[in-house]
Amino acid sequence: MCTCATYAANDHYFGRNLDLEFSYSETVTVTPRNYPIPFRQMPSMENHFALIGMAFVCDGFPLYYDAANEHGLCMAGLNFPGNGYFGPIAENRDNIAPFEFIPWILGQCRTVAEARRLLDRINLADIAFSEQLPITPLHWMISDRSGSIVVESVKSGLHVYDNPVGVMTNNPTFDYQLFHLNDFPQVTVEPAGDGFSDGIHLDTYSRGMGGLGIPGDLSSESRFVKAAFTKLNSISGDSESAAVSQFFHILGSVEQQRGLVHLGGDKYEITIYSSCINMDQGIYYYTTYENSQISAVNLNHCDLDCAELKSFELVTGQQINWMN
Repeated sequence: MCTCATYAANDHYFGRNLDLEFSYSETVTVTPRNYPIPFRQMPSMENHFALIGMAFVCDGFPLYYDAANEHGLCMAGLNFPGNGYFGPIAENRDNIAPFEFIPWILGQCRTVAEARRLLDRINLADIAFSEQLPITPLHWMISDRSGSIVVESVKSGLHVYDNPVGVMTNNPTFDYQLFHLNDFPQVTVEPAGDGFSDGIHLDTYSRGMGGLGIPGDLSSESRFVKAAFTKLNSISGDSESAAVSQFFHILGSVEQQRGLVHLGGDKYEITIYSSCINMDQGIYYYTTYENSQISAVNLNHCDLDCAELKSFELVTGQQINWMN
């Protein structure tokens, strides 16, 4: 499972935790403006906005997990098992395979408002990349500097939700996740109050007791609440370093450690990587499970008018700063 979030300081940020039990050897991948992007049912994009994000490149196609374009529009796909549904090809619609959805939107939209206009015509169709890479049920968060939406294709159709908290996890559907926050009106960053009874005085014996009731387990429903509380109350300094560090702390509040989510045998779900995209500057930051040092790739330091993908292998080994 996974968690996606936004954050605003002097600049605007978007990123996610990828929680899985294995890696596809993904890379930070730049798709320049003139790299042709083929689509199964729609015309190829010969020219488009440049993209940067985490992708598994297969047969020359960047299968993006999360990405941003040169205008700062960001998008991530998260697992949506049991709910995600993709139907047959539909007439008079833009039939897009789920694996094509991120480049389709980011390749031609500058803002969430422009993405909404494309969504009015889209049919997310039941088209797998290959027999070896079948369809994964996903839903998506799309964000720009002004806000976020969530896109869910389910059996009842395509649903687009405003996302006022700028957080998304997995199941259940987003409308339920957002409503579930109503179960936590008493949670606060302030010291806990003593409203138990007028007949007894209760001691506040620890800092942080205003947050009692915030879930701490790793289920998607609990991670949504914890990440929303953390993100909405987060404060950082004015510098880029302070904001990026704070963003990784937000994601760190819901990261998954090896051994806590057992999938059978010797398989455990872990946070394979965490990402942070500076929407304003086009910088893709990331950490990996065994490397807590932040690495970065700047979209604008690449040749964005060429016709070849540029991939940067992840730094996965721990980087230790020896002091003596």
